[in-house]
Amino acid sequence: MKLTSDSEKLAENKVLLLYILNKLDKPINSDNLLKLVLSIQDMNYFYFQQFLLDLLQDNYIIGYTKDEDIMYKITDEGKNTLSLTDDLLPGILKLKVDNALKSEVDKIQNHSHAISEFFPRSENDFIIKCKLVENNIATFEIKLSANSREQAKAIANSWEKNYTEIYPIVMELLTKTK
Repeated sequence: MKLTSDSEKLAENKVLLLYILNKLDKPINSDNLLKLVLSIQDMNYFYFQQFLLDLLQDNYIIGYTKDEDIMYKITDEGKNTLSLTDDLLPGILKLKVDNALKSEVDKIQNHSHAISEFFPRSENDFIIKCKLVENNIATFEIKLSANSREQAKAIANSWEKNYTEIYPIVMELLTKTK
């Protein structure tokens, strides 16, 4: 598909994004939105990004930063536009979206992932924040101190790579009664 050629296909893809965002009850980040779209139909990543940008510029969707992710949500103007252009989507595509949302949303929104960041307080004092996020909500967060940038980076990387092993140990130690 050429980005400048088939205007009906371009419009269909934008309406598809609006349709998906309208069906979701929560904002979603671009990676998870792309996964959802790809589970429904084949779409080039760069076209996907361009469609998001177009929808943002037209104020049909909003994007905001949450926990270092850009989250997307349909606006009222986007919902109005969707109601006018809904018939551009073939019924079979709507059915695919509905079926994909049933299975994929649970996987995406219930997925746990680790986030870490560090920042300096002084030349030899760094703060590291390690989080566990489930359903786009931070369920665990701990702040640590490090004596060097290298140590802070190592702790942050270790958390992101090994959180499935670290988190249960920390929880066991914290809930342990003597």
